Amino acid sequence: MSESEIDTSAPPSGPGCQECLAGEGWWFHLRRCAACGHVGCCDSSPGQHATRHFEETGHPLIQSYEPGEAWFYDFRSREAGDGPELAEPTSHPADQPSPGPEGRVPADWTRRLHR
Repeated sequence: MSESEIDTSAPPSGPGCQECLAGEGWWFHLRRCAACGHVGCCDSSPGQHATRHFEETGHPLIQSYEPGEAWFYDFRSREAGDGPELAEPTSHPADQPSPGPEGRVPADWTRRLHR
């Protein structure tokens, strides 16, 4: 994990997955790009927007955007690890449900997860 690929001053793009919020999507867990702050949904989520962001931009490092989690993941090596503290906030709001966003999660959401 190269710290030159991390911008510790880049704020997160918002409290939830940027693409899901722009459309009608929903997410299971959230991930934050360490290079630009883009918040996308995890690979278990229907949209898999964090991985799509990597594929479109080449930004290889993400951090969990879940409360109480600070691990990083490198898409190239497929390994998790530690990294520097990113700009606040370091997670979505604690009162935001997971899965989310509230009101959009289908009743059968567990059947719709990617495994």
